[in-house]
Amino acid sequence: MSETFHVVPAAQHDALIAAVFRKRGYSRAEAAAGARLAAEATRHGVRTHAGIKALHLDHAIGSAAGGCVPRAKIQKVPTRFRGAQVWNANRKHGQATAYAAIETAIRLADRYGIGMVSVDNAFHYLWGGGYVLEAARRGYLAYTNCTAAVAEVVPYGGRFPTLGTNPHSWGFPTTPAIGYPVVIDWATSVIAMGRIQQLAREGRPLPDGAAVDANGRPTTDPQQVKYLLPFGGHKGYSLSLVNEIVGAFIGGSLPTLRNRWNQPSEDKRTCTFFFQVWHPDAMSGGAFARGRSQVENVQAVLADILGHGNDACRLPGQAAAQFAARSARNGGLLFSAAEIGAFAESCAEVRQRPWQLTDFKVAE
Repeated sequence: MSETFHVVPAAQHDALIAAVFRKRGYSRAEAAAGARLAAEATRHGVRTHAGIKALHLDHAIGSAAGGCVPRAKIQKVPTRFRGAQVWNANRKHGQATAYAAIETAIRLADRYGIGMVSVDNAFHYLWGGGYVLEAARRGYLAYTNCTAAVAEVVPYGGRFPTLGTNPHSWGFPTTPAIGYPVVIDWATSVIAMGRIQQLAREGRPLPDGAAVDANGRPTTDPQQVKYLLPFGGHKGYSLSLVNEIVGAFIGGSLPTLRNRWNQPSEDKRTCTFFFQVWHPDAMSGGAFARGRSQVENVQAVLADILGHGNDACRLPGQAAAQFAARSARNGGLLFSAAEIGAFAESCAEVRQRPWQLTDFKVAE
């Protein structure tokens, strides 16, 4: 049975998210960036990293704890490489920093074929897929990773959480070939913490093998989760290490100290971001079979993968594109009843009337 959603006008959603960020001291531009990413995540059905998660994270380890500094200024670190920039974000709002980074990487890719932006002293940027999707829509290939906000994943074969959920996000400009961008975006844990929070709101269990409780025993109860596990055993563990090692080269903190602002330490405690964008022309060999163009070749390769009886297979980004189309048909952003209720806290923070289910039509 499909889940029932209620249609919230995007402008109403954005106004609430921005108002909360503004009340917490963020600039108008930072608040707008926070609302923008939250809306994009919701629009595409990425309910684990939308507005509720963004505001909760900011309260728990962000502006209320010192992990994020409203109105902070980004400093560019000198580098001899023209196609690369290195930034010290000074704990600036994560979404505002990430949108600026992807735009800069796009400009560099236009000029040099490939652009790279590395960001130190950052605060978590939420949905990485939203940034690579922006680049893919505009015709670029893009990749980003970050070191997640806190270490809550036990490494393969280990006993103590020393890794973040450490997501990877790729975006491909495949709209001319198949009608939507392929976006590969996932955490390296079996399940993201935002998903656990969503399941807890909605009273649903976790999948098996995703988490353990305080005693190290496997659990499917979202209320009992203490630590997470990497997906695919040693493979997910290795991919999570990529983020930590890339972050270490940038200047990242020890994973077990990241955003632990209540623990005295002289060490760093901040996240890192890494962005790469490249222009399709910069990688084209031109020797496509049977005289195909680059777009036609992409289309042919994907058709071959999904052929041969594989009609039921889906491409990464397909479900998100379909959810976005549903959001557009309904003229707003789609939320469950539990999510509508969860916004009551945000409404109270900015002294707005709480959202009621009766305020919003049921989505088709």
